[in-house]
Amino acid sequence: MRLYLDDVRPTPEGFDLRAYTAQEAIAYLKAGTVTFISFDHDLGPPEAGTGYDVACWIELAAVGEDIVVPTWDVHSDNPVGRMNIIRAMQSAEKWEQQYID
Repeated sequence: MRLYLDDVRPTPEGFDLRAYTAQEAIAYLKAGTVTFISFDHDLGPPEAGTGYDVACWIELAAVGEDIVVPTWDVHSDNPVGRMNIIRAMQSAEKWEQQYID
């Protein structure tokens, strides 16, 4: 399933799931059916979390071998948040690759 994480933009065609908060996205990821995620960083009020929070959760889950890291993209306009998400997801991919090799 393809997950779109964003609090404002409309969901583009081709996505099966939509999350408005970090907590919603993580719940979908825990279910184990997400194969692709597109990240926004800023998700509104502080209690909604950020896309970076989700990327960090994926990174930690990859370290613990608790998740297959989905393919991903970042559509956020926040340049610092964008780079933080990219770094966390690249790290998650490296951890996952270590367990495969």
